[in-house]
Amino acid sequence: MAQTAPDRTHPVLTPASVAWQRSSDARGLLLAGRALLLQVAHPTVAAGVREHSRYRADPWTRLERTLDSLYTYLYSPDAEAEAARLRALHRTIRGVTPDGRRYSALEPEAYAWVHATIVETIAVAQAWGARPLRGDELDRYYGEMLEVGRLLGVRDGDLPADWGGFVDWYDGMIRTRLEDGDVVREVLDTLCRPAAPPVPHLPGAAWSVARRPVGHLFRIGTVGLLPAPLRERWRLPWSRADELELRSLGAALRLTHPLVPGRLRVLGPAYLRLQRRRGRISPPAAA
Repeated sequence: MAQTAPDRTHPVLTPASVAWQRSSDARGLLLAGRALLLQVAHPTVAAGVREHSRYRADPWTRLERTLDSLYTYLYSPDAEAEAARLRALHRTIRGVTPDGRRYSALEPEAYAWVHATIVETIAVAQAWGARPLRGDELDRYYGEMLEVGRLLGVRDGDLPADWGGFVDWYDGMIRTRLEDGDVVREVLDTLCRPAAPPVPHLPGAAWSVARRPVGHLFRIGTVGLLPAPLRERWRLPWSRADELELRSLGAALRLTHPLVPGRLRVLGPAYLRLQRRRGRISPPAAA
């Protein structure tokens, strides 16, 4: 059992929850770009990112802040405060699309879609590189993530009530609502040709060597695990060799699953403790 004792009580999840145990596997970080790509394929999310996000200038810091927020509302007793902060932030993200449509980041469909991509990507990551969620465990995971969604402000009814309904709804969103565009392509380019991370004393020569394989791994995890109809519709290059590499890497990760330490299978609590020590996030509020 992973060592994941909380500082105090989370308002929705417990360490025994499936969502607690499965939502922060370190191997799933290879799919972080996949979730982002699916999010920005929604036209409202794309508009907000185009006008309000600075991820292109500093993608690594943006990823760190995303993990700070995600792990706070999944693992911290400050989850409700983080959810309120996110809602307040999203109220400020509004504007007009290039075709003249007014948009808001709190549009119910777009807001629910962002949470849905996280729910689905975690399940995909577990199936590909860890241990698939099946049967009652999958049902429990989805029910728990619906509760997390309610904490964030996703309204009852904006996501289906069960996993089977969610899969049908999700497939419908992919077929009818997601669009290719400039933001999708910019995110892909950022993932496949990543800038140097803000690591102290990282030699430029070292990153010049590492950049290509790191970008290749992000591409495999992002493009390879996109829904196939979406990948084909967007005409993203994907060869038989790519598919074999994707399957081989996933098989190797699943084979070594019993050897992965608990603190890496459930990374969230340890990540939050590290960020508090570094002064990047505040300690939990006093009870």
